[in-house]
Amino acid sequence: MTDGNQPRIGLIGLGTMGAALALNIAEKGFPIAVWNRTSGVAQRFHDDAGDLAARIVPTETLADLVAAIAPPRAIILMVPAGVAVDAQLESLSPLLGPEDLVIDAGNADFHDTNRRDQAALPFRFLGMGVSGGEDGARHGPAIMGGGSQTDWDLVAPVMTAISAKADDGTPCAARMGDAGAGHFVKMVHNGIEYADMQMIAEVYGLMRDGMGLHAAAISDIFAGWNDGVLSSYLIEISAKVTAARDRHTGAAMPDVILDRAGQKGTGRWTAIEAQHLSAPIPVIEAAVMARNVSARLDERQAGEARFGAAPGPCPLDAEVLEQALIAGKILCYAQGFTMIDGASGRFGWTLDLPGIARVWRAGCIIRSAMLNDMADALAEDPARNLIMAPFFADLLARAMPALRQVVTQGIAAGHALPALASGLMWFDMMRTARGTANMIQAQRDFFGAHGFERLDGIDDRHGPWG
Repeated sequence: MTDGNQPRIGLIGLGTMGAALALNIAEKGFPIAVWNRTSGVAQRFHDDAGDLAARIVPTETLADLVAAIAPPRAIILMVPAGVAVDAQLESLSPLLGPEDLVIDAGNADFHDTNRRDQAALPFRFLGMGVSGGEDGARHGPAIMGGGSQTDWDLVAPVMTAISAKADDGTPCAARMGDAGAGHFVKMVHNGIEYADMQMIAEVYGLMRDGMGLHAAAISDIFAGWNDGVLSSYLIEISAKVTAARDRHTGAAMPDVILDRAGQKGTGRWTAIEAQHLSAPIPVIEAAVMARNVSARLDERQAGEARFGAAPGPCPLDAEVLEQALIAGKILCYAQGFTMIDGASGRFGWTLDLPGIARVWRAGCIIRSAMLNDMADALAEDPARNLIMAPFFADLLARAMPALRQVVTQGIAAGHALPALASGLMWFDMMRTARGTANMIQAQRDFFGAHGFERLDGIDDRHGPWG
């Protein structure tokens, strides 16, 4: 990707993520040209880059950026998803040729990426999911590419070099499939991230409100869990945030933060798309719902004033909570991988489930030790639900009693546990050979003559309703 000192790659958008990614690329030895819509930003970025400035070419106009890059050019867009991307593509159209490649590395809706892939753009186009936040972008993110193999191959040397590396040294960067496949996988990643965070928050709430533990004690518990099966980035930072003290008051940091969670929409997209795919992901849906409820602070305060504060004492121990969280995590990831598998058939992709698990092992927000075993289980049988893989089936058999105990005791004491409870309900449905949908089918036939299947094979699809 390099030709002497002239860049073969450029980047547009020097916000937090774009700046971090550009520094990562330069640090790995690749000269890079940069441009930002606001005048002077690119030059200041260069001037502040220290030793890396020698590999960074700041430009003041879009035409200057294109001229600074040797063809065939690769230009990464790090601009807000949606209309800003379309506007940038339109601005680049008269400046680039058919061998040049534009890479949308933002949090794009994969439907938009599909549309752009099919559009008559005068250059090549690649959609790319990047996960890991600012630190990941700077030091090694997980990268999920979507587009043709030829287009991916053009930038693969750079992307594998800047990506996170798993413990076995494997780069956490790969092409997921055609068109919007990379952004789709990144979307589901973010949905799982929502659910993982929500379950951790629910367990935190049980420790804080049900067990009466202070933040320092909760931090110790999280830190202990991070040495076991739950070892992951999110558990690691949960230990750190509960240990932190507020610089203004000296109080535990979580105790001064308003319980109103923000979101950028990717979790919501996951829940919406799951309905189109008929993919049950109740843990993720519950997490999205919980964030929406958290935003209704005035209503929640009015509810407490009218009905009384809900959470009461809930005597549990850390080991039971740990096992419950292990079970919830397995159930959540199983749902996410099943949704990804369903997208392969719907969109004509061949999504490599074990390969996706391997990409997620490092760099991204949901990275965890458990993903190594998930990759192995999915490689053994990609079509098998993850909960049925022997390793995870055994884990669930040991952990599910704890999840049931936590949910039932927590709910009885008035604690809101939407994600953990949704996981438990889904598991119970998945292990029930004869459920209750026969009643629904009878009702549907009664009011709409929709018909039903019979257990005994008799060829009569309607009931005697008159």
